Amino acid sequence: MQYLQNACGKRADPKLILPECKSILVLALPYSSFIPHPSSFQVASYALGDDYHEIIPPKLKQIVDFIEAQVGHKIPNRYYTDTGPILERELAQRAGLGWLGKNSMLIHPKLGSTFLLAEILLGIELEPDAPITDHCGTCTRCLDACPTQCILPNRTLDARRCISYLTIENKGDIPADLRPLIQNWIFGCDVCQQVCPWNRFSAPADSSLAPNLADISPTHLTLTPAEFNQRFKRSPIRRAKRRGYIRNLAVAIGNSEDKNDLPILEQAMQDEEPLVKEHAKWAIQRITESAIQ
Repeated sequence: MQYLQNACGKRADPKLILPECKSILVLALPYSSFIPHPSSFQVASYALGDDYHEIIPPKLKQIVDFIEAQVGHKIPNRYYTDTGPILERELAQRAGLGWLGKNSMLIHPKLGSTFLLAEILLGIELEPDAPITDHCGTCTRCLDACPTQCILPNRTLDARRCISYLTIENKGDIPADLRPLIQNWIFGCDVCQQVCPWNRFSAPADSSLAPNLADISPTHLTLTPAEFNQRFKRSPIRRAKRRGYIRNLAVAIGNSEDKNDLPILEQAMQDEEPLVKEHAKWAIQRITESAIQ
């Protein structure tokens, strides 16, 4: 994730983004928490609906318009949702939206952690809210439950082992030793949030983020680029791109150890993408070996 290093200065100083910045308004939008997908494959809950990158910015524009109407003049502004070079969770913690939990997620005592963050940089001064104190205590459920043990004791994580990184940001091979640990996750992962006791209090999802993801099937291994783009044109899954999505699906199919999926994996072996071929080959080998045992 080289992009994190490319804008370190802006992440440390918002005035390098908006020179007139005097306040940062941090907002949270709840999504549906841990609704299982009807297929046998798992997708992170935030990705079960339409892409939030398309949904949230118009809402931020409405807020800016409202503020400008209240003060009676235009205000220098810039807004982001997971798209700009700013430290979202740290800013949210300082703004009183929660504390950074042991899984590095932002946790609110009455909302849990199943929400998306957005920020509006403003050229006016606003009265700051007080931060929320840490309430993780001695709980280590997230560390204990992480399938790849990527969560570290110092409230950071090794992204190289995180299922969310491996299935979304990672554009190359998934390390062979980590593939069995990915289980049936094909886009993101919710495990550390599923076990967090604070998510008993998750807020109701915003209607704009309602789940609507269509069925996911092993037959997706043979989706053409045009078919992939059409099926996922409004979904966050498009971020993984076709090659990444089929790579992830091949690994999940291999972990299912269902020999009925061997024919479709054999078809995937004919794909023009070397990344798809390699992971399909691994899945065939895993299923074949499990059938022998």
